[in-house]
Amino acid sequence: MGVVQFDLRCPQCVNGIIADPQTDWSFDELISELNSIDQKLQASSPVPLHFTKTHSSDLPIADKRRKAFVMHVSDDESNDDDAYEDNNSRHVTIGNRFGCEDTYLSDSTESDSESTSEAQWALMDKGGVIEGALIELSHEHQLSVAEEIRARISAFGADLTNEKDKFTHALSRAEKNKEARRELDRKRDLQYQRQIAEELDNHLTDVQRHHEYKSQIEEKKIRDDAAIEEAKRKQKAFQEEKIRQEKIKAEEARHQAEKKKEEEAKAIALEAEKAAKEAAEMAAAESQRKAAEALTASQGAGSKESGSGRLNKAPEGNVLKGAESALKMEESRLQIYNEVVGKGFASEMDSNREYSRQGMQMARRIKTITGTKESVRAKAEELVKLMNSTLPQSVNIGIFADKVVYFCTNASSNAAIYAYGHVIVMVTSQVPRAMEILLAKLNKVCIFTIPKYLSYSEAAFESRNAYLRAIGYQEEDGKLESTDDYVARLTQYMKLYGALIQTEVNGVQNLHGIEEGWKWLARFLNSLPANIYTVVALEAFLEVAGFALYRRYKNQFKKLLNIISRDFLKALKESKDPKVTKAVMSLESYIQSNNFQKEPEGWRLRDHLQSSDFNASESDNQQQYHNSSQGYGGYQQQYNYNSPNRFVYRR
Repeated sequence: MGVVQFDLRCPQCVNGIIADPQTDWSFDELISELNSIDQKLQASSPVPLHFTKTHSSDLPIADKRRKAFVMHVSDDESNDDDAYEDNNSRHVTIGNRFGCEDTYLSDSTESDSESTSEAQWALMDKGGVIEGALIELSHEHQLSVAEEIRARISAFGADLTNEKDKFTHALSRAEKNKEARRELDRKRDLQYQRQIAEELDNHLTDVQRHHEYKSQIEEKKIRDDAAIEEAKRKQKAFQEEKIRQEKIKAEEARHQAEKKKEEEAKAIALEAEKAAKEAAEMAAAESQRKAAEALTASQGAGSKESGSGRLNKAPEGNVLKGAESALKMEESRLQIYNEVVGKGFASEMDSNREYSRQGMQMARRIKTITGTKESVRAKAEELVKLMNSTLPQSVNIGIFADKVVYFCTNASSNAAIYAYGHVIVMVTSQVPRAMEILLAKLNKVCIFTIPKYLSYSEAAFESRNAYLRAIGYQEEDGKLESTDDYVARLTQYMKLYGALIQTEVNGVQNLHGIEEGWKWLARFLNSLPANIYTVVALEAFLEVAGFALYRRYKNQFKKLLNIISRDFLKALKESKDPKVTKAVMSLESYIQSNNFQKEPEGWRLRDHLQSSDFNASESDNQQQYHNSSQGYGGYQQQYNYNSPNRFVYRR
């Protein structure tokens, strides 16, 4: 705290009163000194002071220097600190300069003495009222100056005290705030450190858990990998053992099949030779019959009647041509058909609405079958579902057989026929009775699928039309169809039968496979005569099934084709009928050009439908065939493109 000094520039001594205060006075000492000065002035004045001066007089005093009151404050820190420490309060040094209007105060001791002497002499000389008044005014002025000084010093002391109190209070508040701030900072630091410790602990815990979790995952992965490797090893060993066993079984089966094929080939060769001999004998008998007819034509009416009687009786026992085993099989199938489907099934289809509605559902699927993998799979699945619908399965089987046989005649290409064969095999593997019903239906509409043949006899048939109806001609509006239409239908039926016997689907059993086709061919050549119907049936069958028969039987099939070319076609080459000649040339070209060694068009199912095969009915129904997500018949379908038939069904 600074020390306030007052510089009072007044005379050093006036009437024995020292005007300059000491520099080391305190505030109380200054007040005391002022009071003592007042008392001395009262004592030294020769005239009693009976009034108080309220204003200064304007007496002219020569060479008087009027100076204002001057107060100096020293900021010497060392003095202030020493004064504050010694007195525990501020030391105020007051220097006063009094401007005396009536009394001149000099700056030197001599001038003070001279002025005092002059004042005394003036008072003593003049005496009276004026001198007393002047002295009174001078004294009053001194008192007012002293009072003013005291008032200012008191006010200044009060201000200093207030400032000190304010400063002390502010300092105290600052210290308290500082301490509070420090405490708050300490608490915050402590809280922050705790939070950091908690976060660090949580982080370390999470890291530890993460490492433990990763360790568990790694351990589990190692265990799983080990288990998988072990399972793979066991599976591989099992598969190798299974493959080995299958190879052994396949080798045994192959040996047995080769042995059986050799035996069958020998039997077929014998049957073929026998058929060739019979065909030659039949041709000779036919020529003898023609010669006998020409001979009897030249004789009389009685001889003609007796000759014709003998000719009518001769063929009566030879109307039905066919192998005994084939005829028994036909009879068995027909019996099964009548038991399962019923004799009046066709009329029920027309009268029963449920049957008709189910027939329309199946017809919509069957007529849109195309030679693509997806189409075959989808149609087979949908037909199996329909055959297991609310209607009796026997009715559904009858509808299925009827629609397949009907729509095969509308097939535009062999590719569609091959697709029909795949669908039939896949459906009948799930509904086995459907195969016998379908074959029975084929045997009814086409006797050459048995195979058998009916020779015309006036004694056996009421008319020519009755005979034609017996061999399969259809009648519409009381009129039989033409031979061309009949031959066209016959061709489609035989192609369907050929496609059925040659179809092989891996994982699916064909209940009427390639072996049945080989038997059919032997029975056909041994039992049926060569004519327009039989040559067309044989050509249609070989066109579709010849490639598969050659792949299976190789040289034995070639020998059979040589017998056909040498014996069967030889009897027809003499015919003058252009239709017969055309059929003979077509079959002979097929054999001589080795077309049976070439894969037929449409034999291999395609991955996608080509634009040329797309039709409106397929587009209307295509969407629903892609909705099935399950494999056919509980199997999952895959395609093996290295296999000729491309289908692999795995559980």
